Amino acid sequence: MSLPAIEHLRVDYTEVWVPTAIVPLVNVPSIRCFEARAIASTAIDLLGLPGVEPPANLIAKLRAFDSIVSWYGTNRAEFCRQVRALGLPFQFLNALPVPGAKVHAADFFLRQAGGDGLAVPRIECAPAMHGDFAAIHPFSGSARKNWPTSRFLELAARLELPVQWCAGPEEALGDAVRLENLYDLACWLASARVYIGNDSGITHLAAAVGTPVVAIFGPTDPAVWAPRGERVSVLSGKLEEISVNEVLKAARRWLVHDS
Repeated sequence: MSLPAIEHLRVDYTEVWVPTAIVPLVNVPSIRCFEARAIASTAIDLLGLPGVEPPANLIAKLRAFDSIVSWYGTNRAEFCRQVRALGLPFQFLNALPVPGAKVHAADFFLRQAGGDGLAVPRIECAPAMHGDFAAIHPFSGSARKNWPTSRFLELAARLELPVQWCAGPEEALGDAVRLENLYDLACWLASARVYIGNDSGITHLAAAVGTPVVAIFGPTDPAVWAPRGERVSVLSGKLEEISVNEVLKAARRWLVHDS
């Protein structure tokens, strides 16, 4: 969601420091065209900790930047206090859209960074192959956002092309494609004829590489959190009321358009 804002902030030399998530360095490869570092490797998390002296080389590194635009540490009062006490060139931005505001998260981040217009996250990658298959990821970061597994299975059985399931390292699903490096996963998703999934990071990744996407949204607001792109269909409502026929129809629309 923040990629358009990061692109807007680009200067002659730009570094992007990102979380590593569950698997070490999993997010770093997805940040293309920039020098990317894992936050855990920088020791910046030591700033603001009571009784902890941050490393001198970290402070020197931070002072070397002309500007640091940070969504990290915004809600950590001691972190912000020490940053300001040290005179470091930080500008703190809000990490989440204002509750109740009907502004898409990608637009929210871009506007905070001083940009305008429609923010559409994009990741350029070469497809791992050109496959005649549908990619399905039936998980998300929260079980309450997941369309019933039984409906995904029925959907897969009724699709007119082979299905390849994908899953994260901690998600239980036999015979699933598991690529810990997000850029490798992006290249694999780019080779699918259609992608179907819940409100999840992988769904956003599929949209960012231009794969036709059918995104199933339940409790979260698609006006704020839906993936962006010209080839994205969003089905939203109570998850138990979204039928297999609806999802199948949306998927078939992209398959016909793609043929």
